[in-house]
Amino acid sequence: MRTLARPRHNRLIAGVCAGVAERFGLEPWTVRLIFLVSLLLPGPQFLLYLALWLLLPQEP
Repeated sequence: MRTLARPRHNRLIAGVCAGVAERFGLEPWTVRLIFLVSLLLPGPQFLLYLALWLLLPQEP
């Protein structure tokens, strides 16, 4: 089973979207697109991204 971690490869800013994509077997651009579209909706998406950036471990 894949763990949720920020990869050292295939990352743009912090690797959060790439890590989520890797964990769930998706393409990183798909998760990035979903995140960008979700920013148009009201909610704490950006704060969630920052929290994941700080809390997710980096791949060894």
